[in-house]
Amino acid sequence: MKSKLLLSLIVALGLVAPASISPVSAKPICDKLGFAGLLSSCNRGETIQVLLSSGKPLGKDVVLESGTYYKMQITADGSAELAVSGAEFFRAIWMNEIVISKIEVRPMAIDSLEFDAAGEAEVSFIAIKPGNYVLRIPGTTGKTQQIKIRIK
Repeated sequence: MKSKLLLSLIVALGLVAPASISPVSAKPICDKLGFAGLLSSCNRGETIQVLLSSGKPLGKDVVLESGTYYKMQITADGSAELAVSGAEFFRAIWMNEIVISKIEVRPMAIDSLEFDAAGEAEVSFIAIKPGNYVLRIPGTTGKTQQIKIRIK
């Protein structure tokens, strides 16, 4: 009731035209989203591979589609204590979970993942905020020690 009154007042004051108040609909990413919604199999992009290894490239640059579900497989070979950081990227996605040694973690946000020894982590997420981002090994400046990620 209060919202209708407020809406009527806004229209009466001429702040918003009545035609602009109609509901907006968007075309779904795929036609078979099903019970899982955006996590449905028809809405999944290719897995992003990240390798943490002393002196080796981190991985290939990627382009992601906003609203699409992805997995990032991060593998450390144990050749050095290494991390991958990218706070801006991690805040531009909705993180479903991080799986480490069959333990599922559902974080709000992260800045980085650090590996003291060999191991794997899988980050599953939905790309949200369009922009250009970088994942890198902290303290490095080399082009092979980073992955550029574009969300369009």
